[in-house]
Amino acid sequence: MKNQPFRNPIHEYQQKELEKEEIGLDILKNARNELYFGMRFLDVSLSALRFCPDRSVRPAGTDGTELYFCPDALIELYKQGRTGVNRLYLHMILHCLFCHPWKRKGRKKELWNLACDIAAEAILDSLYVKCVYRHSSGFRRETYRRLKQELKVITAEGVYRFLETEWQRTGSLAPYSAEFTVDNHSLWETPNGGQESPRRQQEWDDRREKMQTEIETVSKEASSDVRDLLDQLQIANRQRYDYREFLRKFAVLKEEMKVDMDTFDYIYYHFGMETYGNMPLIEPLETKEVKRVEDFVIVIDTSMSCKGELVKHFLEETYSILSQAESFFRRLNIHIIQCDDRVQEDQLITKPEEMKEYLEHFTVKGQGGTDFRPAFLYVEELRKRRAFTKLRGLLYFTDGYGVFPVKKPPYDTAFIFMKEDYRDVDVPPWAVKVILDAQEYGQKEIRV
Repeated sequence: MKNQPFRNPIHEYQQKELEKEEIGLDILKNARNELYFGMRFLDVSLSALRFCPDRSVRPAGTDGTELYFCPDALIELYKQGRTGVNRLYLHMILHCLFCHPWKRKGRKKELWNLACDIAAEAILDSLYVKCVYRHSSGFRRETYRRLKQELKVITAEGVYRFLETEWQRTGSLAPYSAEFTVDNHSLWETPNGGQESPRRQQEWDDRREKMQTEIETVSKEASSDVRDLLDQLQIANRQRYDYREFLRKFAVLKEEMKVDMDTFDYIYYHFGMETYGNMPLIEPLETKEVKRVEDFVIVIDTSMSCKGELVKHFLEETYSILSQAESFFRRLNIHIIQCDDRVQEDQLITKPEEMKEYLEHFTVKGQGGTDFRPAFLYVEELRKRRAFTKLRGLLYFTDGYGVFPVKKPPYDTAFIFMKEDYRDVDVPPWAVKVILDAQEYGQKEIRV
């Protein structure tokens, strides 16, 4: 009897695991190719993640640089059909494109993770592309219906607010977790990703902007099939500016009683003190030219379609900036005008304390139709009566559904939309359109 060759069970096990890893890599590469042929505008994003086997991540997850996968779990998913793998791959790409791993910002971890999964799955379920299309369950369809009653576009931030309400109402989110949880999010907050996170986020921001351009230009024929994805891209790609800096656009240059240390020359001052005793040759100027806001108009659309709580939220944020001396002159001349289809009230604010008192007793007056023209006519009458020294700007808080003036006024105008969801409204070419995010208002950011 011939001797049987020695079999090393450890070596055989390792060999099988390596074979599974190779199979897993092939599965992901095929999924990437299939997604590319179905949606060519994803080419850059699909190639951005490196594949890394990791049995602790089931079935797969990403940190924005690598795509980690469990070979066993991925093979089992592939046995059920290629569509599941394709959706898993694109699901993680969508997380990265919309910067979900880096945008939790103090939100509850479990709710944010689930909100991101629902937002990504909502996009996937809206894509009429063969490689990812799957019939939605009744629970999914009902969830999307309820979300669209509150949100124009289903974003992770909007879904998070929906889940908070659901948690308070039912005390459990288990049905949503069972239906929408897809990938592993444990890599979103890795210890070694702290310093790299801003760089990764910027890279995905760039890819997202290029993708929007690709869909809107080269891939126009596919834009109707990816309408929801395009809407989300438009929201995410809106530029962000500091609200305080935005208000500075309406500032004027004026002298203020303040020591101007910027023009003070210490050399001559020191020379005089050394040579002639207590006699400086130069002293700092007692006035300083500064650019701050003085004359200003805030118009509030008080029509039926504008929510009172959002109006007050907008005024509270403006007050917090008014309270900071570096943004405005000591003497203010701010008119807060409430207007629906006619001017209902004009409140003059001359100091930040008056704004605080006004907010404490604020009530919406009007609730009629929407017509922007009466407010502009009223401001023009104020200008003729010399109520302003030098009016530079007007902010019009509105939902956008009304009649705009045809002629450009002799001052800058911005129409402000504070919305919990995105709704694209055309404004006249002479005006600036600004969308304020009510949930991110504490960071004083706006999207223009």
